[in-house]
Amino acid sequence: MPSSAHLGDLLDPRHTVLLTVECQRGVVGPDAALPELARAARSSGALANVARLVAGAHGSGVQVIHAVAERRPDGRGANRNARLFRAAERLPVRQLTGTTAVQVAPPIEVTGEDFVVRRLHGLSPIQGTDVDALLRNLGCRTLVVAGVSANVAIPNAVFDAVNRGYTALVPADAVAGVPSDYTPAMIRHTLALVATVATTDEVLAGFARRDGRLRPE
Repeated sequence: MPSSAHLGDLLDPRHTVLLTVECQRGVVGPDAALPELARAARSSGALANVARLVAGAHGSGVQVIHAVAERRPDGRGANRNARLFRAAERLPVRQLTGTTAVQVAPPIEVTGEDFVVRRLHGLSPIQGTDVDALLRNLGCRTLVVAGVSANVAIPNAVFDAVNRGYTALVPADAVAGVPSDYTPAMIRHTLALVATVATTDEVLAGFARRDGRLRPE
């Protein structure tokens, strides 16, 4: 695990952004499209830890961005070039624009200072969305990535962040995927090679070490 001094340097609120990934009602809520993933996010404590991270970010002046995946009711512009996309079209709960399925799920609280970035296509919360431009305009250097799923969107976000020059930090207990034993293996053998891995408590302690609003210098 990283030292507290190292985390304190990485998590300077002036240059840190917390990105929550697909923590929406239709993905991790009680009536989610993928019940197994929703159960994993809740039973593991990952969703509760995301909520703790968001609350800590709000209290420490760390900017929060919520990345939400959705689709138009007519499906226009959505990908159909992978099995995952085609299966999503047949699910009983669809992530349709304007429905409760694409609202950020409790217990995560969204404030007026948060950004909610919605995507209609692809697998990544960063590629092809407004996230990268927002990060650059905010002066971000460290991107904390939390949410679901460890199978697809989380690794996409981490790789995209690193490829764009950001330092990625993953709170391992604020990430969930299926099956449950896949998540720690993926973090250990893949994400740990390119990102700093910590716990929610360590990240919150890093947030608390400094004070001030994220702003470009």
